Amino acid sequence: MTTSPAPHEPVPGPDAPHPGTVDQDAAARAVSALLVALGQDVGSESLRDTPRRVAAAYAELLEPRSFGLTTFPNEEGYDELVVARDIPFSSLCEHHLLPFVGVAHVAYLPGDRILGLSKLARVVDLFARRLQVQERLTKQIATWLQEHLAPKGVGVVLQAEHMCMSIRGVRAPGARTVTSALHGGLRDDPRTRAEFLALAAR
Repeated sequence: MTTSPAPHEPVPGPDAPHPGTVDQDAAARAVSALLVALGQDVGSESLRDTPRRVAAAYAELLEPRSFGLTTFPNEEGYDELVVARDIPFSSLCEHHLLPFVGVAHVAYLPGDRILGLSKLARVVDLFARRLQVQERLTKQIATWLQEHLAPKGVGVVLQAEHMCMSIRGVRAPGARTVTSALHGGLRDDPRTRAEFLALAAR
């Protein structure tokens, strides 16, 4: 029997508030002023177009890409973990505007519906494309999946290297920060929680 997916739900929306569209002209002027404050010659050939390029780069990093949320009936009654490991992501630390880069491990225990697997990566990207801290990013991904998919449980683990820690301050390149957020069965059932965390640690 062929089953049609649920209608596409536009994402993001009110459920995923975002600061707004980047004003690239204003951003370029601000970058130019910053370069001057840093003692750089913004009239030089090598820096002349830098403000525009930096503004465009930040717009790319901070503007989320919408997608359709596709779910399917869980007709087989699948009741074990669905895990997507090593989803690459990058985000910008809101304290220093420097990137943090890593991987996400995302899992859920299906309820009545299952999710198109690519959408797990899309949700990670949705919340990574904004000024962030890793703790909040982890929680936002897990909460969004719990609210939109209504599974029996959700688990998210993020592992990332923060440039604000690697190239400045303590200067500890290679150090990785690990955060987790668990809901439902992945939080309350010790066996399921241990299974997920073991898979995420491999």
